[in-house]
Amino acid sequence: MSLPDTHVRAVTERAVTAVRDTTLTRSEATRTGRGIIAELPGFHTGDALASAVLTAAAPHRMAVYDRRVQHALDTLRLILTPAPGRYGRYLQLLDDLLHHGGAHADGWTACDIDTALYWTGGNGNPPQAAAR
Repeated sequence: MSLPDTHVRAVTERAVTAVRDTTLTRSEATRTGRGIIAELPGFHTGDALASAVLTAAAPHRMAVYDRRVQHALDTLRLILTPAPGRYGRYLQLLDDLLHHGGAHADGWTACDIDTALYWTGGNGNPPQAAAR
């Protein structure tokens, strides 16, 4: 609450612009947006809140990182350490999974994999698949 609203809006706008920049790879855009939003209080540490904000800004490019996703990654033995830059590495991992999946990942997005990881790492039941 100590920062002027105009400053918060300016930082947020820069972060949104970064994650929507399709000239950057998804992981580069993530790293840039994450670095920018870290200028705001509450975004210095941890990736869950920052990833949620950045995903809201670019839902088809970004993905939410949280404890459920980390649990799923650990279960699948996909290494993602808590070292600085974790959110960018998470998006790179999603890109690698999409690329590695090839024809099997046809039509899948980072958000789709993120959702699958969320449910894999959670304790609840996944929602019923929507009828197409």
